[in-house]
Amino acid sequence: MPAIQRSEFALALNQVATERGVDVDVVLDTVKNAILAAYRKDHPGVEVEEYTAELNSNTGEASILHNGEDVTPPGFGRIAAQTAKQVILQKIREKEKEAIISDYKDKIGQIVNGTVLRFAGPNVIVDVGKTEALMPPQEQIQNEKYYQNQRLVVFLKEIREGTKGEEVIVSRADNGLLEGLFKREVPEVAQGSVAIKAIEREPGNRAKVSVASTQSGIDPVGSCVGQKGVRVQAIIQEVGGIEKIDIIQFQEEPVAYISAALSPAKNVRVELNEDEKVARVFVPQDELSLAIGKDGQNVRLASKLTGYRIEIEGNEVPQVSEEVEAKEAVSTEDTPPVTLTSDAEETTTS
Repeated sequence: MPAIQRSEFALALNQVATERGVDVDVVLDTVKNAILAAYRKDHPGVEVEEYTAELNSNTGEASILHNGEDVTPPGFGRIAAQTAKQVILQKIREKEKEAIISDYKDKIGQIVNGTVLRFAGPNVIVDVGKTEALMPPQEQIQNEKYYQNQRLVVFLKEIREGTKGEEVIVSRADNGLLEGLFKREVPEVAQGSVAIKAIEREPGNRAKVSVASTQSGIDPVGSCVGQKGVRVQAIIQEVGGIEKIDIIQFQEEPVAYISAALSPAKNVRVELNEDEKVARVFVPQDELSLAIGKDGQNVRLASKLTGYRIEIEGNEVPQVSEEVEAKEAVSTEDTPPVTLTSDAEETTTS
């Protein structure tokens, strides 16, 4: 029978063996099995176990044998050639994907530029250069809208097994995205003279970043903010332009650290219960809403950042006019203070 497109076969086989690191014998065995499957498809009822396929690695000529007898049907060479080509190309794609996945495994924990390609249900498919990555719903910023050809910075989170083999998973919601952006936008962070100690984030809303200097004479907060806020504003724009970022100087002393973490609230007083890891914080009445934040967000993030359960109390009573006092007949001394914990649970204390 005629050879199977000998030059193309030899070229493809050589490409797989030398460039993709596939063992020639493995490829040939795979091709033989595929050729047998193609033969069986055209001959229903044939027990493939009773047949063998022979493939000449030099010429690419294929034969079907039954008990040692050549039973290759006329015209089967064309089918065998197509099958061999498909198998070899598939092997090439598999090896290329393995190489790409291996390359991205070394990049896990970094940020990369990506482009939105398409949508697969709730998942966003992102082109990250050499491959397509998956951004599942839980890795998306919930109030962020995505569209085709949109350019995004994403965090390479992990490689995991999917329905079609290993998949690159990227994130916009992970704290690692912020850390990577600080490294990119702040030279002191990239060089290690400013260290990011902790990040707590509610993606798309607010984040708190704790920083410290590893060299004398360097202002860690000022370095991250940049002149006129240019550095932190660049980071905010990369996460959608709506996520507020509080940059806080890390303190070894818990009282000072908790006070700083409750920024933008000022003039707070902190009492600690170290045994229970609880901080009771007294805040001027006009700073109370800032300390708590919308829906308790500010105190919640501060609690996560510092590792203390934070209970906030207003330590001043709002001024009330004498006319209102008389009408309501309420003594301000009998009004219990409001306490709002880091879990945003409103209670009163006696």
